[in-house]
Parts: sequence; C-alpha cells; structure tokens
Amino acid sequence: MQKFIILSLFLSSYMFSQENINTKSIDTIDIQENTSWINIDNFETTYIIKENTFYKLTEQEHFNYSNYQLGKPSTVNIFNPLKINLFYEDFNTLIILDNRLAEIFKIDFNTTLPYKNVLCVSTGNDNSVWLFNTDTQTLELYDFKKNIIKAKSQPLAEQPISMTSNFNFCWLLTPNYIYKYNYFGSLIYKIKNNAFESISQFNERLYLAKQNKVYLYDEENSNYRKVDTSNLLIKQFFVNHETLYIYTGKTLNKLHLKL
Repeated sequence: MQKFIILSLFLSSYMFSQENINTKSIDTIDIQENTSWINIDNFETTYIIKENTFYKLTEQEHFNYSNYQLGKPSTVNIFNPLKINLFYEDFNTLIILDNRLAEIFKIDFNTTLPYKNVLCVSTGNDNSVWLFNTDTQTLELYDFKKNIIKAKSQPLAEQPISMTSNFNFCWLLTPNYIYKYNYFGSLIYKIKNNAFESISQFNERLYLAKQNKVYLYDEENSNYRKVDTSNLLIKQFFVNHETLYIYTGKTLNKLHLKL
C-alpha cells in the first residue's frame, strides 16, 4: 500500500513539468461594470456581454445584439467572426450572427427533428457546430444549415463542464477526464482531469485553469507546464497568439507568453 501511494505521488508530480512558462505584463485595462464576459479575436476586435446585450467593439464601429425573449447568452464563441455562436441554454436555442451582429440563423433545438437537449455549443467547420447532446450523452458535429449530424462520438459517462474547439478538433473537460476529438468524431486522447475547472485553446494548444492558475498541456510529452499568472484572480481566461488574457471581473490583463 505504501509503495502504491509513493508511486501515485511520483506519477502525479511527473505529469506537471518543472519547466514553467514565464510571462511579461503587456497591459491592464479597466473594464466597465456589469461586464460578465469578454474576448478579443485575431483582429484585436473586442467582444463583451454587458447585462443582456452582446457587443462588438472596434476603433471605428460599435455593434450590439440583444434578444429580449432569450435574455442573456449562456456561452459565446467568436472563433469564426463571420459566424458567431450565441447559445442560450435555458431555451435550448442557438443564434448565429454575422460580422455586423446581424442574425443569420436561429436553431431552436426544441423543434428540430430529432429533438436535442443541448448542454453546450462550440464552433466547428463550415456551417457546423460542436454540441453536447445530453439525451444521448454524445458529442456531435452538427450542420445547422442542413440539420444533419456529420460526426458523433461514443456516449460519455459524464457531462462536460467546459468545452473548446477549432475547425478540426474539439476538447471536452468533464469532472474526471479531458477528451480530444477530431472532426470525424474519433477520440484522439482521454486523460485524467487533475481538478481543472475550465479550458481554452489557441492554435491547437490546450490551456487549462484551476485555483487561479493556468497550465499548458504538452500533448507530445503528456505533461503540464504552469504559466506564470502573477497571482491574478481568474474569472475568465483565453489565449490569442502569444498573449494570455485574464479577466478578473474588473480588469483585463494582457500577459505575453514566453513559449
């Protein structure tokens, strides 16, 4: 029993690399009160949710979208700025917006055939989104224009607590495991979740957060590298190129990643 405990502690410490990722503070920006979510795309355009309204802010123009019937979006995905996803979990409804925040698609999963009870949504390729169907406990690549499932995973025993994606892959964080799938619905890997609370990806690098700390998962070596976050409170985080953004609820902090 003692040998097993020692081995478990050794394997746990091995999973976390001793080589940390250093950062350098670039900027700290005060954010307006009542801002519940913020993100910045590849073109340095800022997106925020304030109260029940979704905003797109550039130096030249400001756009906004609100839906009084649906209320506040549960999640937003801006990976494709031409097809922005707003998911309203309470109403089981997905809204697709163009780059001027005009509504181009509305998918009410309560009325689609077959019916879907959707927990979370993230951007896929073309006219597709990744979604987790709680009726089947599966991850699906769903074409919202044709109303067809292009790919589907095997059923999971748990539901995701966080989800991120790009055009080729989707990552799911569940209470016990982290999953990576390709656009065929095939499982790339399944690894133990070491108490991580949320995930984000950029350029197919997976970043994970727990207890106000951020880690980068090194897929090649199957370990985690801790990112220096200067003890910031993490309400939300995301990565764009070599910049880590940390939103504390009051300020947006930009940190250069020395990868």
